[in-house]
Order: sequence, then structure tokens, then C-alpha cells
Amino acid sequence: DVQLQASGGGLVQAGGSLRLSCTASGFTFKDHVIGWFRQAPGKEREGVSCISGADNKIYYSDSVKGRFTSSSDSSKNTVYLQMNSLNSEDTAVYYCAAILNLRAGIPANVWWRFRAYDYWGQGTQVTVSS
Repeated sequence: DVQLQASGGGLVQAGGSLRLSCTASGFTFKDHVIGWFRQAPGKEREGVSCISGADNKIYYSDSVKGRFTSSSDSSKNTVYLQMNSLNSEDTAVYYCAAILNLRAGIPANVWWRFRAYDYWGQGTQVTVSS
């Protein structure tokens, strides 16, 4: 079974940092896409970042570019989202999600579309206090 386990959320002061982890089971990252999304109350789910295993591309939304960094550790089958310079706008439930068997990689105009993803983790709450 394909499973994604997100963790690492918590309460942090504005300007602080957190690192989220997404551990996958049932598949390895090669030829797959792992995305990070977030959803704040009353808002749509927003694409934050994506790692494309097939072509090693990493994408970021404009709202987090320069502050967030995605990385992966294939030995642990885990993807990380390092979040720095957090502000209140980053408060949300963060999810990791996967598209499997995308050997051609994912286009830049698609990675942020949450409906493109087949598998989802349970979400982890990030709260930034001002």
C-alpha cells in the first residue's frame, strides 16, 4: 500500500523555522513526484513545493520562494521541507502528496494543481505566532 506520513509541524514565532518531513512507504521516489501543499482555514489548498524524481526538478510557489527549501533522502525514502523566515501567512495544515510513475517529470504549469496528485498524507499543522 502507498502511504505518506507527514510530520514536523508545530507552533513557532514569526521569523522562526521548521522542517517538515514526508516519509513514503509502498514506493520509492524515483520516477515519482512528491508535492507539498498547505491549506489555511477558509482557503483553497495551495501548492507550496514539488520535487520531481524523474528529472530532479524542484518547484516553489512565489509565496515561499527564497524561504522554503525542498530536499530528499532516498536512503530514508523521505522528503523534507525546510521552512525559514516564517510569517503568519504560512499558518496552515501542510500536506505531502504523490504522483506515481511520472517518468517524464512534471511540467511547471501542473505541479501546483492538487487534483493532479493521487496519494495524500494526513497533514501536519503549522502555526506561526506574530
